[in-house]
Amino acid sequence: HAGAIVGGADDTAEAKKRIMRECGIHVVDSPAEIGKKVKEVMG
Repeated sequence: HAGAIVGGADDTAEAKKRIMRECGIHVVDSPAEIGKKVKEVMG
């Protein structure tokens, strides 16, 4: 998971999520948001 390995400034969960978003990957902050995001993307 995003927080499994933490070593530097870019290794935090927030940094990993930011990088994934910058790459165009759809990321949610909570598992509770997955359904809404899938509906949004598949729309």
